[in-house]
Amino acid sequence: MTPRQRAVAARAASVLLRHPDPDVLAALPTVRAAAAGLPGDVARRLVTVADHLATGDPGALTAAYAQTFDFRRRCTLYLTYYTHGDTRARGQALAEVAAVYREAGYALDGELPDFLPAVLELAALAGQPGWRVLHAYRVGVDLLEAALERDGSVYAHAVAAVRRL
Repeated sequence: MTPRQRAVAARAASVLLRHPDPDVLAALPTVRAAAAGLPGDVARRLVTVADHLATGDPGALTAAYAQTFDFRRRCTLYLTYYTHGDTRARGQALAEVAAVYREAGYALDGELPDFLPAVLELAALAGQPGWRVLHAYRVGVDLLEAALERDGSVYAHAVAAVRRL
């Protein structure tokens, strides 16, 4: 996979792993078109999630997203939680990840710096700094994928695509 394809895949996964609000739903045709230029398994997994979101009832999608990511610690999108839990060490880890954004010249959009879609966005836009964060918290990505697969969540496909990057 080329660096450009990795960036496109990271950006697509970032969109697909965000709350399915009207902006995300409106971006789905763009995500599908972008995925067409990606290697087979990554493209297939991203399109699976995009198709699910595109054909779902917005209210049901919102409820399912909240049920999946907001009420289950084992399915959190906050990567430092997997390695630090709710401890003081997590605060230090968050500060270190926030410093990566600053050093790369990117501001956060109100989310914590370890929010997987934000880290994917950083990887897509800034390259190596974002990939380093993903690599540093790979265990969280692995555990998230396993939990989503156990739950039968469509979002497991997006996380699996991220792992293949």
